[in-house]
Amino acid sequence: MKTVEQSNRHDESIDVASHQSRRTFLKITGTAMLAAPAILTSRKSGAQVPIELPPSPPTTPWLDELPSAIEPLSQTNLLGGSLPPPQGEANTTTGECGRAIHQRWGEFFGSPVIQPDQADLYELKANARTNHVFHPDYPPQLAWSFEGYSADGALLYNPTIFAHYGRPIILRLHNYLPQNHGTGGTPLTSFGLPEISMHLHNLHTPSESDGFPGDYFSETKYGPTLNKEGKFKDHFYPNVYAGLDEFGGIGDKREALGTLWYHDHTLDSTAPNAQRGLAGFYLLYDELDSGDEHDSNPDALRLPSHPYDYPLKFQDLRFDTTGIHVFDQLNPEGTLGDKIAVNGKIQPVLRVARRKYRLRLLNAGSSRFYEFYLVNGANVVQQFTYISNDGNLLPNPINNMTRVRLGVAERASIVVDFSKYPLGPQLYFSNRLQQPDTRGPKKIQAPGTRVLKLIVDHEPTEADVSQVPATLRPIRRPTPDEIAAAPVRNWTFARKSGLWTINDRLFNVKSARATISKGSAEIWNLNNPSGGWSHPIHIHFEEGIILNKFVDGIAAPIPVHERGRKDVFVLGPNTRLRVFLRFRDFTGKYVMHCHNTIHEDHAMMLRWDIKE
Repeated sequence: MKTVEQSNRHDESIDVASHQSRRTFLKITGTAMLAAPAILTSRKSGAQVPIELPPSPPTTPWLDELPSAIEPLSQTNLLGGSLPPPQGEANTTTGECGRAIHQRWGEFFGSPVIQPDQADLYELKANARTNHVFHPDYPPQLAWSFEGYSADGALLYNPTIFAHYGRPIILRLHNYLPQNHGTGGTPLTSFGLPEISMHLHNLHTPSESDGFPGDYFSETKYGPTLNKEGKFKDHFYPNVYAGLDEFGGIGDKREALGTLWYHDHTLDSTAPNAQRGLAGFYLLYDELDSGDEHDSNPDALRLPSHPYDYPLKFQDLRFDTTGIHVFDQLNPEGTLGDKIAVNGKIQPVLRVARRKYRLRLLNAGSSRFYEFYLVNGANVVQQFTYISNDGNLLPNPINNMTRVRLGVAERASIVVDFSKYPLGPQLYFSNRLQQPDTRGPKKIQAPGTRVLKLIVDHEPTEADVSQVPATLRPIRRPTPDEIAAAPVRNWTFARKSGLWTINDRLFNVKSARATISKGSAEIWNLNNPSGGWSHPIHIHFEEGIILNKFVDGIAAPIPVHERGRKDVFVLGPNTRLRVFLRFRDFTGKYVMHCHNTIHEDHAMMLRWDIKE
C-alpha cells in the first residue's frame, strides 16, 4: 500500500490565525465579552480554568409524557408566495445567502428553476422561544429549535422529516434567531451564536448543502466559505444512493441510509448551538425499508412502521440553581450534563401498545457516551433485536441483545416486542455507563440511571403485521484487490499544548488537508494515541467500513454491530481503526472531525475536498 502525502501543507500559524479570528468574533458577541481573556488564554496555552458548575436541582421523575406518535413535518408550497421558487443558483437578490450553485441540478430538474411536482418541498425556521419546559420542576425558558408545521397546522419543534429515495427534497431554511442574543445574560446562560449552518448527518449530499462549518449565515453575517449574508438558504437533498455515476439510476441500493439527523454545524459554535436545541431527525426510506409494515411488495422488510417507528433523541444537559439551562462553551474540555433529556424532556414517559416497535436511538449530546439497557421495575435486563448502527441497516439482525452503546452522534435502531408483556408493566431505559468527566466512558455499573419510562398500557388498534426478517440489507464490502490498491492516509487525533488537533494542526476552514479524486477509494487510518481520551470521529458525506481495529497496538475484534457501514468511528484510548472509504458522485468541500462537539469547536476538525 502507498501512503498519500498530505496535500496543501502550510505553516501551522495560518491555522491558528484563521481560527483565532473566528474566536475573536465569538468574544465580541453579546456577554461573551466577559470571557474574552479566557478565550485568548485557552487558544495560546490551554491554561483556561474551567468554571465549576454545581449539580442541577433535583427533579421528580416521570411527570412529562411524550406523544404516542411522532408528527412528521408537512410539505410547504415553495412555488408561490413572496419568495421565488428554488433554483440552481442562489436567490441572493431576494434574500438567499451566497451559497454555491447546486450540483447536478439540471440532471434532476432539467431547468434552472424547479417546476411543480419535481421534488418534495419543505421549510424550516431556526427560531428562539422562551417557553420551553424541560421539566415541570424547572421554569419555562429559552430554547432554540428548527420550527415547522404538521399536516393539521400544529407548530412543531425540530420536526422529523420523512424522506424517500428517488424523491429529491428542497428544504428552505430561514434564520430567525435573534441577533441581539446574549444581552442581559451571563456567559453560562448566553451561549450560542445566531448564525447557522445546518448539517444533514450523513446524507449523500452535494457539498453546498452539506452544512459545511464555514457556510454559516444570518441576515447580517456570513461565513468565510459563502459570499453574501441572507435570510434563508435552499438545501438540495437529492436522496440518491451513493454510486450514482457507477451504477446509474439512483445509485447502489446497498448504500441505503435510514436514520439520519440534522443539526447546526456553525464554525466554533456547534456545541453551544446544538445544546440550545438545534437538532432533529430525518428518516429515509426506500423499496426495501419502505416505512410500511403493510407493504405488499414481496421485497419489503415490513419493519414496524409509523406510528410504531419512534425516534428518541438523548441529550445531556446541566441547569443552574434556579433551573435555567447553562453551558460553558469556552472550556475546551467540555461540560457533562447531569440531566438526560429525551426528545427535550427530562425523564419522560412513553406509553406503548402491546406490539412491536422500532425505536431509533440517537446520542445528540456534546461529550457524554451512553450504554442503555432495557430493564423492568426490578432492574432485570430485557432482550430486544438490534437492526441498525448509525444510519444503516445491518446485513442481519442481532437477536437477544441486551445493551446499546452510543458515542456522541452515533445512532442505533432496535425492535422491542412489547406483546411479550401484559398490560400494566413499566419498563425503563437505563444508562449504566459511568463517565465522571469529559475524557470518555469508564465502566459499566448497575443499576445505572433511568432516563425513560415505557408503560405498556393499551392494545394496538389493529393486528401487528410487522416483522424482522432474518436478512435485512446486503452491503458492498471491498474486495482484497480494492483494499490492496487503495492509497492510505494517516490521521492522528490528539491534544497538543491544550488544543485539540488532527496531525498536530488546528482546523483551517479555507484550506483542504486532503484532495481526493471523485470516484476513487482510500483507506484512512484513524489513530488516537492519547491515553484516557475517547474521540467519536465523524466523516461527512460517505460511510466507511472498518477493516481492522487495534488497541495498544494489538489486533482487537470488531463488534458485530459495527461490521456494517458507519459514519461515526469511536476511537477509545490508544486505539487505531483502518477504514475503507469510497468518494463518489459529488465534488467540493467536506470535513472530518471529532463529534465530541467541544473538541470539534476547539478545533479537532479538518477540511477535505473532492475534485473531478
